[in-house]
Amino acid sequence: MSLVPQLRMPSLTIILICRQSTCVYIGHREIIMRKDIHPNYQEVLFHDTNADVFFLTRSTVKTKTTREYEGSEYPYYPLDISSASHPFYTGEQRKTSTEGRVASFNKRFGAFGGRKKAADTDAAE
Repeated sequence: MSLVPQLRMPSLTIILICRQSTCVYIGHREIIMRKDIHPNYQEVLFHDTNADVFFLTRSTVKTKTTREYEGSEYPYYPLDISSASHPFYTGEQRKTSTEGRVASFNKRFGAFGGRKKAADTDAAE
């Protein structure tokens, strides 16, 4: 991106910004851009499904569904996690298991076979 130095004229400031054949001329309250190359910047309704919270903000995301929110129809985009449900922002941290890997494996799969318990061997005698 190259910036041409500002040219100061009476009551007019001109800045020319060029980047890969897309040039923008910013003059006195006038912006000229190439047509049909920019994404549609619109209001989108984001829904955090974990916290069941809705966010209305502007985005260029493309959606297939729409939902009504506060009396208006908006493009709808569901989220798995956002600042409303992420542990960093909520302050809730998940506690990790302190037991070892072998103990947790035996706890989950110990009933599926392997060695017989001492109570079973005593009852058999």
